[in-house]
Amino acid sequence: MRRVILSALTLVCGCTASTPQTDSNATASIHYPVTRRVDQVDMYHGVHVADPYRWLENLDSAKTKEWVKAQNAISRPYLESIPARERIKQRLTQLWNYERFDVPVKRGGRYFYLRNDGLQNQSVLYVTNSLASPARVLLDPNSLSTDATISLGEFVPSPDGKLLAYSLSDGGSDWRTWHFREIDSGRDLPDVLRFIKFSDVAWTADSKSVYYTRYPVRADGTGDDSKQRVMYRHVLGSESGADALIYTVTEHPTANPYASISDDGRYLFIVLYNGSQSNALYYRTLGKDGSPDSPLIKLVDNFDSAYDIVGEYQNVFYVHTTAQAPNGRVLAIPAGELDSSKWRVSIPESEHAMVAATVVGHRIISQYLQDAHSVVAVSSLQGERQYEVKLPDLGNADGFTGEVDDTETFFSYTDFLTPASVSKLDISDGTVSVFRAPSVSFDATKYVTEQVFYKSKDGTRVPMFITHRRDAPRDGSSPLMLYGYGGFNIPQLPGFSVPTAVWLEMGGTFALANLRGGSEYGEAWHRAGTKLQKQNVFDDFISAAEYLIAEKYTSKEKLSIRGRSNGGLLVGATITQRPELFAAALPAVGVLDMLRYHTASGNARQWSADYGLSENADEFEALYAYSPLHNVKDGTCYPPTLITTADHDDRVVPWHSFKFAATLQHAQGCPNPILLRVETRAGHGLGKPVWMQIEDWADQWAFLVKALRMQFE
Repeated sequence: MRRVILSALTLVCGCTASTPQTDSNATASIHYPVTRRVDQVDMYHGVHVADPYRWLENLDSAKTKEWVKAQNAISRPYLESIPARERIKQRLTQLWNYERFDVPVKRGGRYFYLRNDGLQNQSVLYVTNSLASPARVLLDPNSLSTDATISLGEFVPSPDGKLLAYSLSDGGSDWRTWHFREIDSGRDLPDVLRFIKFSDVAWTADSKSVYYTRYPVRADGTGDDSKQRVMYRHVLGSESGADALIYTVTEHPTANPYASISDDGRYLFIVLYNGSQSNALYYRTLGKDGSPDSPLIKLVDNFDSAYDIVGEYQNVFYVHTTAQAPNGRVLAIPAGELDSSKWRVSIPESEHAMVAATVVGHRIISQYLQDAHSVVAVSSLQGERQYEVKLPDLGNADGFTGEVDDTETFFSYTDFLTPASVSKLDISDGTVSVFRAPSVSFDATKYVTEQVFYKSKDGTRVPMFITHRRDAPRDGSSPLMLYGYGGFNIPQLPGFSVPTAVWLEMGGTFALANLRGGSEYGEAWHRAGTKLQKQNVFDDFISAAEYLIAEKYTSKEKLSIRGRSNGGLLVGATITQRPELFAAALPAVGVLDMLRYHTASGNARQWSADYGLSENADEFEALYAYSPLHNVKDGTCYPPTLITTADHDDRVVPWHSFKFAATLQHAQGCPNPILLRVETRAGHGLGKPVWMQIEDWADQWAFLVKALRMQFE
């Protein structure tokens, strides 16, 4: 999910005492662990809602841990006993072993980039003074833990290129600890910043201090992410406990601040993020020493749309916004000008969704989506279109960051059959040159990607990518994996992945549906899949499945679905609404209890911009109608389902998956397996070591081999 945050409010419900019961309903083929049921009943707007597995929300209790251990004792032997698993694991390992690069970041005349030699569990950060010279290792996260579960989160070089601010995550947690390293010596400074989630630091122009936001600290010394974050300034060499308080949110109980600083160091920008649809934008001027020297100026404070500061040049702010432009546009706002009627439209709204913009090389680089593939345009600061960036195909281009005075920028390109390459763009004339292009032992010539358009339940035209063997029969016999997300304004775009490549080699077809809720067609497309309209997302996904069957890409007996996080909700909702339509389901780290999701973790409440809240009567009605946990029906035959989560996931907490698995196991009306796989020392996914990813995917693909009766031995 996006970087989303939690307010301190909690769900108000009427709760009754509990009486233990025993869950004795199990399928004939698998004897599930006995799961205690309790008489927990909550009242929502006059509706009594049972929650018999509420006790599984206590993640630290001995009983919950014993239950998880018992679930793994069923799922792991089941998966490991599938003959195809070892072959799949071997091929995943072989194919994963290729050199990969991330887009370079240039600061202070130096280039910083991540590289993985193939099977390194964590990518390594390199630095060089010239792209023509060999780079040296600046930070290797693989050396920080024996099991490679301490990962590099974010890194931000200082403006002078002499220091590196970087964050570490332990065991997949969203919590970050920030450190500072001398780039020449490789020595870490004693400065450490803690209690930070979902936020970078912002360097001042003199490279001597950073602005950052963190959560308050509880009495026990842990971060309290049930509260709003607070902004501080840390001067290197000082104690973090004495950091200057810069800004506290006082008027908006659900918003959280983010800090950024203009390239020239004159302005501190404060974005109050209030979900993926709206935010406020404030700023303060900074002195030469980086300290604030003006009162807070509220440039935008009505939370009517999204506002993203993308650059500043000669006291003009360039802001990417959906205000009066659902497809996005860029405004040029003079510093101090609060009258919006005097703001200039630099890049107007177009027929395609502008999903990002940057100011680099005294130009504006606009990234658009045209039917869910990238189009990139470069314009003058006055908005005159100069050229489009040449891309290899209808894929996904990302990057294009830098400073206003840079003459070059870098971007990545990928599609379903092409691993991500990194190229350099000469901003003055649009020349593109390849910086790094990987070589993979995968014969892409055997496969083809096509884009189709189908109609959803309400007649909406929805795009979908389908990748398959060129000689695949259209007779319904092909095993197919349908993937979707549909939320938080996040588009689902073409991209290469090793697991998908292995799936294709196994004889499978891969389909990606561009559901409402994402940003493929701008803010209107996003809003059409939120709150009271969230059912549109599930209808889009079900219609995609029906299209694939009708057009004989696959059949009900060969159709599997997968999604993670918000996509895990998607899978959970669709198998409870249309269980007969699918032959297998893989919900991963899913949001599955829609009545209590916002009580679960520090960032969860702000998901309400997309989901709504059960405290509100109309939103409760919508949530209750599709919440996967609450729509499981006893005696129904659900498809073979492998539910995956991780014990350190503090974004979508694992009790969502625990309660859903227990409910499905109790209700299952046929021998189809309902398995729960819980990873340890892992979180929501970011920073997961390669060895752990390979094991996870080997389990999922092996599960499908058995469920879909694939000929892969």
